[in-house]
Amino acid sequence: MSTRNLKSLFRPQSIAVVGASIKPKSIGSVVMRNLLKGEFAGPVMPVTSEHASVGGVLAYPDVACLPKAPDLALICTPPSTIPGILRTLGERGTKAACIMTSGLHLEQDAGGATMLELSLAVARQHGMRLLGPNSMGILVPGIGLNASSSHENVLPGKLAFVSQSGALCTAVLDWARAREIGFSHFIHLGDTEGVDFGDVLDYLGSDPGTRAILIYMESIHERRNFMSAARAASRNKPVLAIKAGRSREGARAAASHTGALAGSDLVFDAAMRRAGMLRVQDIEEIFGAVETLARSKPMKGRRLAILTNGGGIGVIAADDLAEMGGELAQLPDEVIDKLKAVLPPGWSQGNPVDISADADGERYVKTLNILSESKAVDAVLVMLAPSAVSDPTDVAAAIIKTAKDRPRANVMTCWVGNEAVARGRHLFSGAGIPTYDTPRAAIQAFMHLLQYRRNQELLMEVPASAPTDFVPDTRRARFLIDEALAKGGGTLNEPEAKAVLEAYGIPTVETHVARSPSLAGKIAMAMKESVALKILSPDILHKSDVGGVMLNLQGAFEVEKAAHAMLERVKAVYPEARIDGFTVQSMARRPGAQELICGVATDPVFGPVIMFGQGGIAVEVIADRAMALPPLNMNLAAELISRTRVARLLEGYRGRPPANKEAIQLALVQLSQLVVDFPEIVELDINPLFADSQGVLALDARMVVAPAKPGTEHLAIRPYPKELEEWFTMTDGRKTLLRPIRPEDEPNHHILVSKLTPEDIRFRFFGLVHELPHSEMARLTQIDYAREMAFIGEIEKEGGGKETLGVVRTVTDPDNDAAEFAIVVRSDLKGSGLGKRLLVKMIEYCRSRGTRTIVGQVLKDNPRMLAFVQHLGFLPIRTIDGDIVEVELELQKEHELGPDPTD
Repeated sequence: MSTRNLKSLFRPQSIAVVGASIKPKSIGSVVMRNLLKGEFAGPVMPVTSEHASVGGVLAYPDVACLPKAPDLALICTPPSTIPGILRTLGERGTKAACIMTSGLHLEQDAGGATMLELSLAVARQHGMRLLGPNSMGILVPGIGLNASSSHENVLPGKLAFVSQSGALCTAVLDWARAREIGFSHFIHLGDTEGVDFGDVLDYLGSDPGTRAILIYMESIHERRNFMSAARAASRNKPVLAIKAGRSREGARAAASHTGALAGSDLVFDAAMRRAGMLRVQDIEEIFGAVETLARSKPMKGRRLAILTNGGGIGVIAADDLAEMGGELAQLPDEVIDKLKAVLPPGWSQGNPVDISADADGERYVKTLNILSESKAVDAVLVMLAPSAVSDPTDVAAAIIKTAKDRPRANVMTCWVGNEAVARGRHLFSGAGIPTYDTPRAAIQAFMHLLQYRRNQELLMEVPASAPTDFVPDTRRARFLIDEALAKGGGTLNEPEAKAVLEAYGIPTVETHVARSPSLAGKIAMAMKESVALKILSPDILHKSDVGGVMLNLQGAFEVEKAAHAMLERVKAVYPEARIDGFTVQSMARRPGAQELICGVATDPVFGPVIMFGQGGIAVEVIADRAMALPPLNMNLAAELISRTRVARLLEGYRGRPPANKEAIQLALVQLSQLVVDFPEIVELDINPLFADSQGVLALDARMVVAPAKPGTEHLAIRPYPKELEEWFTMTDGRKTLLRPIRPEDEPNHHILVSKLTPEDIRFRFFGLVHELPHSEMARLTQIDYAREMAFIGEIEKEGGGKETLGVVRTVTDPDNDAAEFAIVVRSDLKGSGLGKRLLVKMIEYCRSRGTRTIVGQVLKDNPRMLAFVQHLGFLPIRTIDGDIVEVELELQKEHELGPDPTD
């Protein structure tokens, strides 16, 4: 993934149309016509040997004859010609091409290579960016660029639309044109063989002319690149997505409950949440959602009050709210009393607040003021149906005035009807107040705000540390997994899988393996308690379905008899199943415990995913599950649990105490760490996982493993890189842990800033900063380790706890070409050696990942810092605004250190 040369693609200074034509309805003709009609300011150079000119513009017989190398080439020629055209363009210096031709993967040369393979190889050789193949092109109306085969031009605007589907592009163009919706960019990726979603998200995420990014996707090629780009873009502006194929389940046959339940669409939802994006289902909804996000204030809670002049539309809205999982605000007695004082006796006496059909603007305003002042209400939906005794336009004007007087109130409106309410809707739009035609559209918009807020919290959260430090026995887990792999890979049986879970701190019930009925009886006698007997077979997933489970057995005779009967049943139902024996396990006496399921599945796009939901033998029928991408922390685990129906049962009911949610969260974190540490794990089931007030207990488990490369490349999100931790001794003898920053470091980061002198604050932030808000500090402490890095120096305090002494950070461009650094050390620790070691550690890290240069900015009146970085090999390269010196270090060559200015 890279943004290299994307400027040539999206903001070209010159364009060549290779395969330009005057034949009506040919791609070459349509593209030329669109370019010339769009009033593109740069030269447009048609390339064709068939015509002397195209559209009144002098044509050139081939690419070699062009008077200059174009920034962008639009290629509309047959597949067999394209590799040669790209080679000539690359040799001349062209850096971007849009291949509008389809079918490059179908034609081969004499050696069997496809035209697509040859084209990609040529592009790589010359550093050329390819859009497509099979792309309808690019529209950037702000610069008059219509480099497309579109039937419509687009209006200028602040929305960027990116699609893999050409048909959807033309439909959206029609839809948006009729509604006067404009775009900053309109991009059809085509087959995404060159430029993909990650590249475009990186480019548009930092484009100042783009307010929001709308994407339609069918497939993703690079999971980690996509997630990194999406997370980076979502921090800057709303990113909304439509995903095709919602109903398709994973194509691979699953060997576990988790695999069977992990539909690819659920995984995509989990990825969108983790990336801070908002997912919608259709074209109209995506534009409605972006307008909602643009016009509405950030939502602080989920409680909605509905104010209406008609009971019917209010009830419809309340029903839609309940159906979509929203919360109707419960009005306190004092609010009810205030409403009684201003409303006629016939009002609804509750929420929805029906103030009757004759309500005028004054009655609406009084009611709205009371509701918006209440701490029990987070937002108000104001609704109106036209009536003979009320003027919708007057009411709208009154609502607008009171909304302006209360800038913190979150107000949405729904004027139901057509001609009679059109003027009111127009007033709301002009005043920047969200307005909707139907109750369902209004409620959907409210839910968009809630979901977007939750997704942004996942992106920007400050997780708590795990309540119990667990140190996994990775050696034990490695031995068990390697032993299974040595047998050719496949399934770890129940006792083996439980042993792996125990190595990672997940409690399991005592389990023994018996190879024969008589041995099962002897084990049961030694256990001296009631036991559960289960068949042990690599071929049987659902033991209960074949009579392979018996509970509450006592003594050797009863267990041995049950084992013989079980063998007969299983052989009758599943004669070809391989039988390895039985498991004998303690009966878990946990009355009232909730049966859960959690596990791991491997998605073909996003890699490992964690699944959680209601467990038991009917798990597929109940289908109560939610998915999340690892790595997890306690907060992310809590959010995963909250998205299931069983979460309500875990709160306790009818005398059952609440389950220990911290224990469930910790089990999910431990499971996440297991899959982070062992890429060999393909699937894992814990079903059931008992959960009650005492904690959790895994009763049954199954694991599937396969050979895998070591490391964390199997994960869509790079986890905390623990391998980068090291100890450093400062000049005063104190040992300091140097490690990558974690989200839970935010509180100590605030303390670090508070201990800086005003001068050091100015040197670091180029101005006086008293404190950083949570949103900014979250950006500094919750980083994407694939794109950014920050190392802190941390020390144990005498009275307990830990303290941050300094931090160095870099943000690397998507091309890994340059990393920009910043460093700060507590003001009383100058000369301790900590600052030097932190920056050297960062230089070593950037050099190891192939970054070309590291750059930074230093105030000219900070000579100590200038001397410090020059000692490490940085060179001043330019002065910015007269008082800022930019320094740069080339990382791929060695530097001699000068005298240390801190000595």
